[in-house]
Amino acid sequence: MHAITAQEQAASAPRSRLGVRLEVLTTPAGVVSLEATDDHRIKVHAGPPVRGSCGAHRFLYTRGDVDVLPAGYSDVWEEDDAGTSLILRLPASLLRRAATDTGRDPDAAGLDPRHQVKDPQIEHIAWALDAERMAGYPSGLLYTESLGLALAVHLLGRAAAPARLPRGLSKQQLRRVTAYIEEHLDRNLSLDRLAGVAGISASHLKTLFKRSTGVPVHEYVVQRRVERARALLVRGDMPASQVAIEAGFAHQSHMARCMRRVLGVTPSALAGRSPAR
Repeated sequence: MHAITAQEQAASAPRSRLGVRLEVLTTPAGVVSLEATDDHRIKVHAGPPVRGSCGAHRFLYTRGDVDVLPAGYSDVWEEDDAGTSLILRLPASLLRRAATDTGRDPDAAGLDPRHQVKDPQIEHIAWALDAERMAGYPSGLLYTESLGLALAVHLLGRAAAPARLPRGLSKQQLRRVTAYIEEHLDRNLSLDRLAGVAGISASHLKTLFKRSTGVPVHEYVVQRRVERARALLVRGDMPASQVAIEAGFAHQSHMARCMRRVLGVTPSALAGRSPAR
């Protein structure tokens, strides 16, 4: 029997205080071992089906099967086939923060090990993070932080906060947050920073901002960036590549994708148009 230690290929994701880190785990057939770490890990099977065994138990993993590996947990199993999985790494501090925001005792915030479960929400977050990774993380911290926080809250369960949340941000909070976004559209905005501007937790900002505006905060930022890019393209005094930077997009093709999705037009269709009089 040939034993190997699985090598986790870390992606260069944006650094974040709220982030979940995505790694790609590829293993040849044989014994696979995951050493204990300080992070909680969620393993999502992402490749073709894999047969294998853990002790006397035989298994068949298919796309989307989820393992939950708490901090300090190690695991060893044998695979008959080569495998590919996504590993979502959550710092213990992120789980504690999510627990505080949802009215739980952060000292009791932990996960139980689970194997080969189906969880559509975890799958959705995993595929979204992987798509973002493969695109080179164009959406920045705000998007990955939102996904990480959503994953942490989901893993802890739907615990209600001790007090009912208001219907939305106050007028002053919404004005401060939207003004900060406008002023810093060309920056890599952070959910944590926007929550600080509003004076509330990041989890509450996610909920209250959507209640106030009808869209998630990261989508609102995309829409404002698209509108700024539209105005700059219509003005026609700078190349599209520079417009993308000024509007806060990662690059020109990222701007084009977002513009097609939001406005239904391409940057080239807007460039050089005369402003409406």
